[in-house]
Amino acid sequence: MRKRTRRKVYALVNVIQHAIEGAALVDGKPLEELRTRELLALEAFRSGTATPMDWRSISAMVNIAEVMAKKGVGPEAIEVCREAELQLLDDHTRFEKTGKMGTTAAGLTAYREVYEYHDLQRTSISRAEYERWIKKTADILKSGQDVVHLT
Repeated sequence: MRKRTRRKVYALVNVIQHAIEGAALVDGKPLEELRTRELLALEAFRSGTATPMDWRSISAMVNIAEVMAKKGVGPEAIEVCREAELQLLDDHTRFEKTGKMGTTAAGLTAYREVYEYHDLQRTSISRAEYERWIKKTADILKSGQDVVHLT
């Protein structure tokens, strides 16, 4: 019996539509789902019902906003990101001690400010560029660089 190459058949993609979507500003259903997840996490922290998943959602938002700010997209967000980062570390320490996820009023304020800055950051760039920022942040976290301190 002879070896045969099994060809993969890929779904057809309209390259023009794909390019238009990549060049368009971040909007639509994916952005609304992301905003909803972040706002639900903020609400969970506000009401005292936060879970580790909510902490991760806020952490991811802070990480991406900080990387974007350090590279020139909304550099005014750096200070707020650092404050939110410290609050996240405090929340994590509190969770390890008590088993309950929560934050202080200062933490909630910092998270809301980062949300506002980050929403401005992601709506001012194209979808493809925002996806590159997400990938860059993930690469920084995987490499263990000391740029972003949270996981």
